[in-house]
Amino acid sequence: MEQNLLFNALIYLAAAVAAVPIAKRLGLGAVLGYLLAGMAIGPWGLRLIDNVEDILHFSEFGVVLLLFMIGLELDPKRLWSLRRSIFGWGTAQVATVSLALFGAAVAAGVDWKTALIAALGMSLSSTAIALATINERKLSATPAGKAGFAILLFQDIAAIPMIAIVPLLGVAAAHGSGEGWIGGLKVVAVIATLIVGGRYLIRPLMRMIARTGLREIFTAFALLLVIAIGLLMESVGMSMALGSFLAGVLLADSEYRHALETDLEPFKGLLLGLFFIAVGMSVDFGLLLSQPWLILGLVAGFLAIKLALLYLLSKVFQIARSQQFLFAALLSQGGEFAFVVFGAAATARVFSQETSSILVVVVALSMVTTPLLLVLYDKVIAPYFLAAQKRPADAIDDNDNPVIIAGFGRFGQIIGRLLHANKIGLTVLDHDPDQIELLRKFGFKVFYGDATRMDLMRAAGITKARLLVVALDDIEGSLKLVAAVRRVAPDLPIVARARNVSHYFDLMDLGVTVIERETFESALQLGQQALRKMGFGAYRARQAAMKFRAHNLQTLHDMYPHQKNQQEIVSIAKKAREELEEMFAHDRILREDMPASGWDDEIIPMDQTPTPQEPT
Repeated sequence: MEQNLLFNALIYLAAAVAAVPIAKRLGLGAVLGYLLAGMAIGPWGLRLIDNVEDILHFSEFGVVLLLFMIGLELDPKRLWSLRRSIFGWGTAQVATVSLALFGAAVAAGVDWKTALIAALGMSLSSTAIALATINERKLSATPAGKAGFAILLFQDIAAIPMIAIVPLLGVAAAHGSGEGWIGGLKVVAVIATLIVGGRYLIRPLMRMIARTGLREIFTAFALLLVIAIGLLMESVGMSMALGSFLAGVLLADSEYRHALETDLEPFKGLLLGLFFIAVGMSVDFGLLLSQPWLILGLVAGFLAIKLALLYLLSKVFQIARSQQFLFAALLSQGGEFAFVVFGAAATARVFSQETSSILVVVVALSMVTTPLLLVLYDKVIAPYFLAAQKRPADAIDDNDNPVIIAGFGRFGQIIGRLLHANKIGLTVLDHDPDQIELLRKFGFKVFYGDATRMDLMRAAGITKARLLVVALDDIEGSLKLVAAVRRVAPDLPIVARARNVSHYFDLMDLGVTVIERETFESALQLGQQALRKMGFGAYRARQAAMKFRAHNLQTLHDMYPHQKNQQEIVSIAKKAREELEEMFAHDRILREDMPASGWDDEIIPMDQTPTPQEPT
């Protein structure tokens, strides 16, 4: 038995380690990697694992932990601030897709209970696939990414009642309404117990355990808590997932939230991976081979309905036309919660195991289509809109302004607003049409065009300008622009934004002397405020920050001649840290013998810059 367990564990880990990196490299995502690994080692692949049902039941604990951690994230204040996008857009998506799928199934002659559970389960999308795609493509700040995230968050919440009603439908079907009422009362009683116990029992227990200082005991208690609440819910016929979600919500505003997340994250990741492997093993390819047209027809019909509705909703949500298909593709697939819903429905005998197997195959195949839809977007749809957006550069009529700003995003806007407020004439160039239209609504005169084109820069007056501000987000673009400007206007002063130290050195190579790293100054300001909070006077905190700044810049200039020599760079950095420590130690000794200045004694609000005063 022990040997069999270890051998199975070896197979699971080997399959995951082999399949997931390959799937990630191919752009298919980790979830599909786990599914493919399960398909490979399962009954329809190499047949290395046979006890699929046992593994699937055990691995469902990964979903339980996932829902517990989702609950921990749902701080009521955060939910309230996002209520319109989460509950408005999310409700519209789930309700619209569910109604359409339910209507299509009933019209095809499917029993209403089967149609209802299938429609609800398949209205959900894969949180893992969609969020991974949003992060990989850096879509979080785009309309499609924001709407997708809000809807996925609502789906995670909506999955709970969906899972909860499955046993009720099964109980009502098998036992009649009387026992259903009794079961409902038991559920209400258990939920009430959880709410009261979470507030007055669990938190005091966690404080007692935290005082022991034993991290492993705290982790053990966290696992014990999730398992106990899950089993308590299961004992009254409800899902373990619902109980763990409620427990997470109850602890969302506790002081132990982050510790719980940190301790449970590794267990959640491993068990979720095992869950997806088990799902992959449970995909009945016999059904696909015996009923290929039925399965493929269901997949095609499901995707057609969901894609069409999501595309229409993207217009209602006012997502940019260029991202409407991307938004639909992101959420088009069935989700991992569908597996849980269908498994619960089969267990509760809402529909047959064969129906559950068919739906699982359909959802799994829909997941496989998502990367293909994204490839279609990248190769066909995105280039079409890109070509449409490549309009001719605007005719620039303001070519006598002393300052030209290349790039007017979040960084360039601050510079532009400061100069504009001080009545300095600006010529601004940016290549994002949507951004330009938005800024023009607020009175900024921004011209469309690629700032790296010298014909456009000449039209903007680069040969007559007194200053060029390079605020482009693209590192290669900014270096290309500076190099080109140096050829046509070698004496023009340039101030530039640097993304990182390497970019900083590259700009120095091109002769730029006024360079600011985009995160350094803000981090330095925040560090200065941190010193204030730790008891430093205003003057002392400001002095420490400025000394650190000067030392850091000097270190960069010391490193610059040796930027290609990694060993020398490390040596200079080590020496610089030692010098900085010696400087601060020397300052601390001097401070102990010096009287406090008037500035140090001031109470300065966090949002105000102090004005130096002469010592009294």
